[in-house]
Amino acid sequence: MRLRFLPAGDVAVSAEFDEPIAPALSERLRALESLARNEIEGVLETVPSFRALLVYYDPGRIDYVRLCERLTLLVPRALPSVLPASRRIELPCCYRDPELGFELAAVAERLSLPIDEVIRLQTSVDYLVYFIGFAPGQPYLTGMADALTIARLETPRTRTPPGSVGIGGTQCCIYSVESPGGFWVLGRTPVRLYDARAAQPVLLAPGDRIRFRDVDRPTYDRIAADVGAGIYRIQVT
Repeated sequence: MRLRFLPAGDVAVSAEFDEPIAPALSERLRALESLARNEIEGVLETVPSFRALLVYYDPGRIDYVRLCERLTLLVPRALPSVLPASRRIELPCCYRDPELGFELAAVAERLSLPIDEVIRLQTSVDYLVYFIGFAPGQPYLTGMADALTIARLETPRTRTPPGSVGIGGTQCCIYSVESPGGFWVLGRTPVRLYDARAAQPVLLAPGDRIRFRDVDRPTYDRIAADVGAGIYRIQVT
């Protein structure tokens, strides 16, 4: 596994792996992140992506060249064994209500699948959180069934409600805040992925495993009320 280093302004370096994007690479990347944060003095913050790790550092404690050297030395030890066990998080999602899953029927038609089969495929796998990006708390997810591969919207919508669960290309995503978007929306979760008022504003983290649970509209509304009251607890194993 080889790294190339790219300066990112005066106080950051992007360490990019020369490998195809894959879950195994994501694990090695997160292992390198853990080692760097714990063992390199002067590292201030780290931000993982598909195959690169952005490392912010204090130039008064470590310089660019030394940081790159230290990161290179950590690569052989960047193994899954240095990481804690992944969390498995269940997220309720309402698909069949047309207000919430407003593009579900169109996706089923485009893929020549029954609506129930689209939902079954969407809820039958665990999704890996590659990293958080694009918007606060928004996860990039992999693991979607091949049968759900679909081209993104030709014209992205200007507003997508928070909690919307969408698919595009070979990926799944959950919109954490209202934002533009080009993924087809299959349903919506009442769980907040980003809450600026919470002690931990971002719910998910790289390495988490996500499983969607199909719920009806009354259950969605009940959970949404509990979330608003601050009494809902997500299921984590």
